[in-house]
Amino acid sequence: MRRFSLWMRAHPMAGDSAVALLIAVLDIGIYLNNPERATWYVTLPVVLATVLPIVFRRRYPVAVAYVVLVTGAVHAALELPLAAFVTSGIAVYTLVVYVGRRHAAFYTAVLSAATVVQILVQVERDRWMLSIGFSIGVYVFSWLLGEFLGARRAYQAELEARLELLESEREHLARLAVADERGRIARELHDIVAHSVSVIVVHADGARCTIDSDPAAACRAMDTISETGRSALTELRRLVDVLRNPDSETEPLQPQLGVDALTDLVDRVRASGLDVRVERADDLDDLDAGLALGVHRVVQEALTNVLKHARTSARTYVSVERDTAAVHVTVTDDGAGKANPVGAAQPAPAGGNGIIGMRERVHVFGGTLSVGPRLGGGWCVHATFPTARAGTGTGGPQPDSSTPTGKVRS
Repeated sequence: MRRFSLWMRAHPMAGDSAVALLIAVLDIGIYLNNPERATWYVTLPVVLATVLPIVFRRRYPVAVAYVVLVTGAVHAALELPLAAFVTSGIAVYTLVVYVGRRHAAFYTAVLSAATVVQILVQVERDRWMLSIGFSIGVYVFSWLLGEFLGARRAYQAELEARLELLESEREHLARLAVADERGRIARELHDIVAHSVSVIVVHADGARCTIDSDPAAACRAMDTISETGRSALTELRRLVDVLRNPDSETEPLQPQLGVDALTDLVDRVRASGLDVRVERADDLDDLDAGLALGVHRVVQEALTNVLKHARTSARTYVSVERDTAAVHVTVTDDGAGKANPVGAAQPAPAGGNGIIGMRERVHVFGGTLSVGPRLGGGWCVHATFPTARAGTGTGGPQPDSSTPTGKVRS
């Protein structure tokens, strides 16, 4: 049954043809039972001319309505009112649904006037009021039916349009989500590969230089290379496993890197021969995981850039501080003692993926990032991550602003 209904919706002319055939059969039946009927070669063409336009009512609603009005008048003159009466009601309904109230109102007025004149001419005086009332009632019913179904069709069309819009918006949001995820993955891969490869290159250069004079130092450098490479491979495998199967639970996922992991990061960089000094606040444990990861990645990228461009001869300072409104991350180096003259044009920051990745990580949290050379020589990276101190507004005791915040140095 449902399949038949869907087929009828896909082929509306088939349903209209069936309705026209039914009206024609009933009208011809009335004609055969009328003892004072007209000759068949006059009646049959008039019946066909009255019902056939119904087949094309959806495609040509206005033309079909006025054809039915003319043929219906001829049909009624032969005292066979069924086909003309039914097709006129169908024409009113069609105009309301497919054309609009304005055309339908004009057509209904003309049709009602023609019907009243016909009834006054053909029907006996004592049945005028009944016939006129019944005819007008049928037209009003056809109008109301058209209004109801027209409103339903309009509602369905609007619903389909909204669903299509929602589907399009969902696809758009999905594409944006995919783009954001690709950007995040690219930043993670860059952070992992760039930092690890930089450490490996520095240690490989050191091992090559000391392999003859200090084999023990060369062995330590090779051990660091091996450890760094294995760590990078582990992180890459974990990231690729999440991409392949995000619901996989075969291996427990390690927590994301945060501020606490800065000690291990600095130790690995120091093992490369870089002189790194760290000063960080001791109240960073309650940071959001995403923000803590952002802080870690900014420090990691800044130290990686020092290894790439300033080498191990530079002295580097890392500062992670926190106040009531933000976390401030500062990484500076002296550029191996090369000072920039005061007033000289400073080189523009490099446009590599590292700086872009740091800037995107900071902007996610509504923060700011400044990267550039220092007048005294070297480079400076300063990032600000806006945040609120945990416990603010809870009624607990707040630290005195005049008391310096505790710091951890290494």
